[in-house]
Amino acid sequence: MKNILPGGVTPGRTLEPLQVYILAGLSLIIGLAIGYVLRAGHLQTVTPPSAETQSLAPTTAPAPVAANAKQPTLEDIRKMADTQAAPLLNKLKTDPRNSKVLEQVGATYYEGHQFKLAAEYYGKAAQADPKNSAVRVKLAGALFQSGNPNGAITQLNQVLEQEPNNPNALFNLGAIRMNAKKDPKGALAAWNQLLKTNPQLEPERKAQVEHLIEQVQAKNNTGNEQGAANAQSK
Repeated sequence: MKNILPGGVTPGRTLEPLQVYILAGLSLIIGLAIGYVLRAGHLQTVTPPSAETQSLAPTTAPAPVAANAKQPTLEDIRKMADTQAAPLLNKLKTDPRNSKVLEQVGATYYEGHQFKLAAEYYGKAAQADPKNSAVRVKLAGALFQSGNPNGAITQLNQVLEQEPNNPNALFNLGAIRMNAKKDPKGALAAWNQLLKTNPQLEPERKAQVEHLIEQVQAKNNTGNEQGAANAQSK
């Protein structure tokens, strides 16, 4: 199966600076965690992990990795995800609609680069808890990473129907529209709405979104100038 990177970019393709910036913002689009994280496509403070999540984490600090140690392959990462998901899947046998556990399974498979499985379990979590916008944003991220940007946009629009100013959904919608759908107008509309309706954003996060907007506008202006020059030369 072809390795699909965010936005449908395939390995070996040269990226323009704007794409590189956006891909950095989408590398962990569904956000598996970490405070205000623009690079995760999230602009909100993430709640600390639950006791169940913490129980899966190692209780001791990992040993230093030797310089010549073998790096895990993608297959190794997927196997580790399967191992970590096993006890959660056992819980679901007796409580199949437990949205928190379903979400944790989705997160585990996402970290393990099994994006279709991640989307499946995030989808089940969203069905079990339809008003949980955070889960639906994560579902959108998993769909996007599995090569389904249209499905991701559908999920983000559902979030925005309930929460029109949701910063995560607006940021991700803009990024997907720009990078996967080649729709700069749609991207600018989402990001401008994000800034307009979320004045509480930290200055650093606001500046980062503004920088994205400036890059898209500059790219559009360059394209317009080039088009005008081509028209005059005919």
